[in-house]
Amino acid sequence: MKNYKKVFVGVLLMLVAVSAHAQLHFGLKGGLNIASVKFNQDLLNVENVTGFHIGPMLELMIPYTGIGFDAAVLYSQKGLYTQRKSISTDYIDIPVNLKWKVGLPIVKAYLSAGPYVSLCVSGLDVWEIPGTVEMEIENKTFAAGLNFGAGVEVFGSLQLGFTYGLGLTDDYSAHKLGEVFNGKSNLMSVTAALLF
Repeated sequence: MKNYKKVFVGVLLMLVAVSAHAQLHFGLKGGLNIASVKFNQDLLNVENVTGFHIGPMLELMIPYTGIGFDAAVLYSQKGLYTQRKSISTDYIDIPVNLKWKVGLPIVKAYLSAGPYVSLCVSGLDVWEIPGTVEMEIENKTFAAGLNFGAGVEVFGSLQLGFTYGLGLTDDYSAHKLGEVFNGKSNLMSVTAALLF
């Protein structure tokens, strides 16, 4: 039992030592969203919707490794567009990504990946789609998925990147003639972040 305590204390001290030397940056992140929705059956012609995202972020990097993570709380516009109706929903997105940087101090490339959750804050409603046979589309209050990103960092304070968000949960449900069909959102984002 004493050996377990020694190992636990040793690991704890090592984590404290690493975090004491870690590079913590706060920042502001924003950019352009291109949202798409794919239903499990072809019900109607759904097109992409363009929106934006903005919010605070933090980045924690372990020195000399190029490895760390970033997290953000973003106000994000998403939705879908049919031939007759545009459906807009606003979310609070919370992505947490593992990040790997490589390069010179002035310019670095980075890769990132991790989970996200989305909480609907406005646009939560049921929409009737005109010109269809009794079709309604309803968005959900919660969504989750995985992010995959890449980009560059300039001067250690400006990051420009691209992120693809793969939806894992059903974000929308379509009701047609008593049947329910589910749809998942995918999101492509072009982002800029300014770190302090």
